[in-house]
Amino acid sequence: MEAQPTSLNLQSASRSWQWRKVKDVLMRRVVQFGGISVIAAIALIFVFLLSVVYPLFETPSTQQIASYQVPGDENSKSIFLAIEEQAEIAMRVSDAGEMLFFDVTSGSIIYKHSLPIAADNPIRSFQVINETLGIMVVGLQSGDLLFFRHHYQLEFTETRRIIHPKVSYPYGEELFQVVDGPILDFGIGENEDSISILLRTDNDRIIFKSFEKETSLIEEDVTLSPLDAITLSPVARVLGILVDPEQEWGYVLNKEGNLLTFDIRDKNNPELQENVRVTERDVVPTSLAYLTGGISLLIGDSEGKLSQWFQVRSEGDLRFKLTKIRDQQIGTAPVISIVAEQLRKGVIAATEAGEIKLLYTTSERDLLSLPAGGSAIRNLAVAPRADIFLAENDAGKLKVWHIDNHHPESSMRALWGKVWYEDYIEPDFVWQSSSASSDFEPKFSLIPLTFGTLKAAFYAMLFAMPLAICGAIFTAYFMAPRMRGAVKPTIEIMEALPTVILGFLAGLWLAPFVERHLPGVFSVFLLAPLGVVLVSLLWWKAPSRWKMYIPDGWQAAILIIPIIIVTWLCVSVSPYVERWLFDGDIRIWMSESLGVGFDQRNALIIGIAMGFAVIPTIFSIAEDAIFSVPKHLTSGSLALGATPWQTLVRVVLPSASPGIFSAVMIGFGRAVGETMIVLMATGNTPVMDFSIFQGMRTLSANVAVELPESEVDSTHYRILFLAAFVLFIFTFFFNTVAEIVRQRLRKKYASL
Repeated sequence: MEAQPTSLNLQSASRSWQWRKVKDVLMRRVVQFGGISVIAAIALIFVFLLSVVYPLFETPSTQQIASYQVPGDENSKSIFLAIEEQAEIAMRVSDAGEMLFFDVTSGSIIYKHSLPIAADNPIRSFQVINETLGIMVVGLQSGDLLFFRHHYQLEFTETRRIIHPKVSYPYGEELFQVVDGPILDFGIGENEDSISILLRTDNDRIIFKSFEKETSLIEEDVTLSPLDAITLSPVARVLGILVDPEQEWGYVLNKEGNLLTFDIRDKNNPELQENVRVTERDVVPTSLAYLTGGISLLIGDSEGKLSQWFQVRSEGDLRFKLTKIRDQQIGTAPVISIVAEQLRKGVIAATEAGEIKLLYTTSERDLLSLPAGGSAIRNLAVAPRADIFLAENDAGKLKVWHIDNHHPESSMRALWGKVWYEDYIEPDFVWQSSSASSDFEPKFSLIPLTFGTLKAAFYAMLFAMPLAICGAIFTAYFMAPRMRGAVKPTIEIMEALPTVILGFLAGLWLAPFVERHLPGVFSVFLLAPLGVVLVSLLWWKAPSRWKMYIPDGWQAAILIIPIIIVTWLCVSVSPYVERWLFDGDIRIWMSESLGVGFDQRNALIIGIAMGFAVIPTIFSIAEDAIFSVPKHLTSGSLALGATPWQTLVRVVLPSASPGIFSAVMIGFGRAVGETMIVLMATGNTPVMDFSIFQGMRTLSANVAVELPESEVDSTHYRILFLAAFVLFIFTFFFNTVAEIVRQRLRKKYASL
């Protein structure tokens, strides 16, 4: 007779059921919270990266902060304007030889200085030698030159900072006689050893003269020793003359649009290099200036365009050719004023109609335009930090503008397109973020880094996928249970190995080893599979009584022997093969015979090292997917007469394909995001070469290397975050594609 439930038992069961329900609800909420937290964390990472990257593409802004009459004598004309670094004091040089230092915001005069020039010896021409150091020179009616410099001394009191303007004469106050007759126009280049001058005097004579610098060891004074003047071809209607700072090229531009280039590298024998037409028909040049660094010429024309030119040497050719690189529209009227930023490749240009445009040459960005003021802008000046600029019009009105322009180097073209940089023979994708030169132009193309990321992942997957997937198939389907119980955990434990260890071993041991035994390494890749096939064939032909000694499912252990033997033989005979077939050095043979270079830390090393890091991930997921195929499917297939191999191909692999594909995509994501191995085992050179013998630089390695050294909130800093954002998008994209494909495969083979 069955016992009847008591009220106590019913109460206990009710409490147990209620507690179970509470735990179920609690755990459901915990799981929901965890899932939402993961999604929120990913979303916050996305938002944070986007917030750091977004300012790269913001439109610059400007604001007029002052407007006043140009300080000084109303009857004199300004020939040069400048602003000191703190943008508090501006300087004006007039054609009367007067230097006025005045407050930027109010125009009140702070200091005056008169150049030691006689009233009957007026200034006929002017040039800036070094804008960073403030060194300038004027050409006089008498044929003399006067060198002078403006600089500033800081004084700090308890309450404020005081800036004292100074004027000095680097070569003394005496005049330097250059030619007999007025110096109507000239260009000048200076370095530590010499000064070169290309000038025009009366009758359109073009004269070249250079000075050698001599420094006194005791007094540290610098004296100039002139060389003989050399008369060159006359040029009529000269618009401007320039000489580059390295004193290699002299340029003379006439008003018809012909630019004459003189090769002045040989100071005793300058010669005409070429004569280039720089404007189209019915268009004439109206202004000429150097871009920062003294390599590129900026030429404004009567149609309101500004073009950039520099010397380009063809590959394999020793001759240079002046080449037009790009042009940008400034306005509708002739461009008459050009000023370049001191620390970047930015330019401010103005027209006769008063139009002003701020642009950046390399990124080809039209940053901002100011409406026409109705009066021609005759003089421009920009502060060293490019945050303040002055514009003086024909009426003597001086306007002061504040600029908010932090990241002009960044544009979609500069980041993802080919850019023609100075001293390059053609447009190219280049990443080069730092240099020891103040004339350096940052190059922020992400294409080489993206290419390096995909290249490293490709070779890693090329090495890892066959081994991992085939190993997973054999382990899950053919291997004996006891052997599987030893092999699977061993491979999965490899995933816990720190990648820094793999990178350390790859960089310091594997790379030199492969370089010393390169023929042997390639022989292993070719002969090891053949050895495995040969031993398998011998085992298949072996007598049945021999096969009885090895249990079913353990035969794979035999294949370890040929792999070890083949590897040892290939490495042992590698030096002899290299000496016999490749003249003792296979690297030199590849370079001379095949035109293929060899770097010690290359894609081959990355493929092997990162392949070992990716194999456990792919193997573990794929093996679980194959092993989880229901046994009744395989049993039914075998019962219907299919062979084990047919069952594997027709039943098991289709059923496990969603898991195998997920394993591959997760492994690929791991390879794309890997940092330490590619950081330690590649040359970290951002080159675009798909050769397996060349290195690369990946997005993750680049961020790891350069982010600690970058200035916070600089363009470089934000572009590194953009690289991280691109890596984030890569991972998100591939995982999304993997999930879509996995779901479709799962739906397709769900009926099996």
